[in-house]
Amino acid sequence: MDKRKRTFLIIALLAAIVLIGTAGYYLMLDITLMNAFYMTIITMSTVGFQEVAPMHATAQLFTVGLIVISLATIGYSGGQLIGLLLDGSLRESWREQKMKEQLNALNDHIIVCGAGETGWHIIQSLMKQNTDFVVIEFEEEKLEAVKEYGSILAFQGDATSDDVLERAGISRARSLVASLNNDANNLYTVLSARQLNPNLNIVARAITHDSHEKLIRAGADKTVSPNEIGGYRMASMLTKPNVVAFLDTITHSGKIDLNLNEVIIQADSELSNKTLMQASIPEQTDLIIIAIKEQDNEQIVFNPTKEHLLKAGQILIVLGDDKDLNKLKNLAGAL
Repeated sequence: MDKRKRTFLIIALLAAIVLIGTAGYYLMLDITLMNAFYMTIITMSTVGFQEVAPMHATAQLFTVGLIVISLATIGYSGGQLIGLLLDGSLRESWREQKMKEQLNALNDHIIVCGAGETGWHIIQSLMKQNTDFVVIEFEEEKLEAVKEYGSILAFQGDATSDDVLERAGISRARSLVASLNNDANNLYTVLSARQLNPNLNIVARAITHDSHEKLIRAGADKTVSPNEIGGYRMASMLTKPNVVAFLDTITHSGKIDLNLNEVIIQADSELSNKTLMQASIPEQTDLIIIAIKEQDNEQIVFNPTKEHLLKAGQILIVLGDDKDLNKLKNLAGAL
């Protein structure tokens, strides 16, 4: 029985006893309703005040029964009320302890700051990729909406606060997304995050056009403007509809389940020091190599030739079905 039903039952039982007692004394003792109500209350509370009228045998038996029923009901009601209070307190304490244990267990995870429209799409994407992450949201309504979606690790807090970021395990995190509702909050979050973890990969939401550079100077590695991306996409749907259809396929918006992924070549892998022709990656994995990012610089080689030499530390950017990705990870020594 939930709290609302139990509370209603307690009130209903007490009200029923008061009504029965008042009606009984009114009819048996021939007194006013006020006096009958008074007699009922002093009988239920067992305070022992003087009766307002002489008590005959029937009234005495009625009083004995009313006392027994009242004591039982009040005892039950008191126990239920105490149970409700302790239940809520203990449950909240248990949830807090469980949350603390889950947060302490996080490592190499992503911190999502803000669960608004942009944050919600980030959360859904991370869930599909089975990535460990924690959500920080200041508004209780948005936080509850996130928790109702599934077993998402999320807690209420101000992401611009160092204490809140430390609670989210920022020192052990690998990335942070600042997707709050204004540039000022995103800027403060980026500043705090960069100070707490210099090696953190930070992606920040830029709302206004001139906020990109400020966020980068504050410590963000990358900035994204949902408004700009939305505008470009809408224009592309008008001028390049087939390109958009292809991109939809890659981003799981289409019916074909393809995705862009990246895999790092490890030093002890069988791909290291082989050419693309010798590695035969497409034949072994059914994945298409789109580009290769070199280890020692930011250069990205698009559509690499078969003679391209694979080295440890290079990042392979591939297109294909997610289920084939583990084949490549196994070849690259990433599993």
